[in-house]
Amino acid sequence: MRPGGRGVAGGDAAKQKELNAEAPEIPNLGKHITDLFRPYKTQLTVIIGLVIVSAALGIAPPLLTQRVFDDGLFPPDGIPNLPLLAWLVGAMIAAFVLSSAISVVQTHFTARVGNRVMGDLRVRLFGHLQAMELGFFTRTKTGVIQSRLQNDVGGVANVLTNTVSSIIGNIVTVIAAAVAMLLLSWQLTLIALVLMPIIVFAQRRVGQVRARIAGKTQESLSEMTAITQEALSVSGVLLAKTYSRQGAETGRYAAENARQIDLQVRQTMSGQYFFAMVQVFMSAVPAIVYLVSGWIIANAQGEGFDPGITSGTIVAFTTVQSRLLFPLMALMRIALDLQTSRALFARIFEYLNLNPAITDRPDALEPSERPGEAGRITFDDVTFRYSDAEASERATLDHVSFEVAPGEFVAFVGASGSGKTTIGSLIPRLYEASEGSVRYGGVDVRDLQQEALMDRIGVVTQDPYLFHATIAENLRYGKPDATQAELEAAAKLANIHDAISTFANGYDTVVGERGYRLSGGEKQRIAIARVLLKNPRVLVLDEATSALDTVNERAVQRALDGARGGRTTIAIAHRLSTIEGADRIYVVGSGHILESGTHTELITQGGAYAELYAQQQ
Repeated sequence: MRPGGRGVAGGDAAKQKELNAEAPEIPNLGKHITDLFRPYKTQLTVIIGLVIVSAALGIAPPLLTQRVFDDGLFPPDGIPNLPLLAWLVGAMIAAFVLSSAISVVQTHFTARVGNRVMGDLRVRLFGHLQAMELGFFTRTKTGVIQSRLQNDVGGVANVLTNTVSSIIGNIVTVIAAAVAMLLLSWQLTLIALVLMPIIVFAQRRVGQVRARIAGKTQESLSEMTAITQEALSVSGVLLAKTYSRQGAETGRYAAENARQIDLQVRQTMSGQYFFAMVQVFMSAVPAIVYLVSGWIIANAQGEGFDPGITSGTIVAFTTVQSRLLFPLMALMRIALDLQTSRALFARIFEYLNLNPAITDRPDALEPSERPGEAGRITFDDVTFRYSDAEASERATLDHVSFEVAPGEFVAFVGASGSGKTTIGSLIPRLYEASEGSVRYGGVDVRDLQQEALMDRIGVVTQDPYLFHATIAENLRYGKPDATQAELEAAAKLANIHDAISTFANGYDTVVGERGYRLSGGEKQRIAIARVLLKNPRVLVLDEATSALDTVNERAVQRALDGARGGRTTIAIAHRLSTIEGADRIYVVGSGHILESGTHTELITQGGAYAELYAQQQ
């Protein structure tokens, strides 16, 4: 049984529910979002100042309009006051120009801050995912993780880049416009604002509906990304072709795509009737103002008093009113966007709030480099289960104890599911023991710095992973500053240099997605060369020669024999021919060590090893 097949030992296993739920509840979500802007307080202060000045300048022209009509065009004496009119028009134009210039500068600052915040969030999420334990990734679809990183973060981009300045600008504009309207006519202001509370209540209801649909939309996007990642990878395409399932895979994608289209349409249409109603109201208010103004003036004349409403007042009021109503509508749209984005932020922070199950202790130590201790591996009564919730299930490893001295070559053999791969995963602390301790250099690996421990351990897995890059770039992943001579020395040690030399581009040959342009044996040997370039104290080979033919297998085994000088080597093997020369062989079965000894000793004992050997022979 391989680690991670059903869960993870310890950590947040119980906490981590299905991670593609539509909209998880995140405590203090507003504070989490606000904290994203904390590093940019200075820039935000500048933006807020620019927005306030720009919004205030936007109110000046409507107020000047009243003076243009009442004092410039139609003064009491009936003769237009051209000097005053020229001054007022100049002031209006200056306000427009200055407001536009400030708006350009403010947009520049807003775009920079917003995109940096979004970039910080994306990098923070990526880094947090890198820190998660291996078991997290065995439980979660890669496509779902990619969707959180791309679709969800991308979905909040508009909120991060525009919302702060839009909210502040529109609020300042609304306040300034409301004050200006009151100064012009309190009677007309009441008429313009009488229905606003009803509209605000309706907006909140629409926002709740849109937030629910947004969560489902992102869930569907996650599933589409997962299907794409699975079906269009080299392995997925190969599997579909060999089983003639291309049509079924297309149908699966088409079904989720149809769901996505339906959700997108629902999200687009949710609130449209509301905004249509608001638009009608806002368009009708100026006409109502004209009617009410006429009624007030007519009644005032009949009563013999001055209502204070002139033609300039009406023109200025309707102009200012547009400066009020359109920002109000913008604020309503922003409120809906925020409610919608809240679901996306919740999905992002659901990941960010997960605690890695395996972390460094505050007083974590550097692994020992003392002679006679560096590279020593000890299992002391180790038991491993997949999670505390499954404690009643049979342990993958059950009270296992052994020790590997520095420089020894030790092998673990046994049937599939016996637990031998779990042993290899516990050594570099990819998983943690449920009971007992795993020690490196005499110190429990839980007391060591993870990164420093991994620097001293090299792992070659049964299924080597190569990037879609050149051979040289893949080799340098283990040692970024390696010289060409070091690359070639490691390749020769892994018996792959001669094969690389036959390629037209040599070490600059691009290996393709997951190395599919290479044979299985070539991929395996490049992976071995990569780990040898790292030059670890401990070498863990998990079926590392399984893809090699007999000739190459023996060549690599000879190379590994030569590379073992002073290095602890632990081989997890199924093919017994690869480990006959081991200093000690452990036979693992049902989570226990059944027997141990050299190849000759175990054959002589006639036990489980001898039976396995006879079957393979």
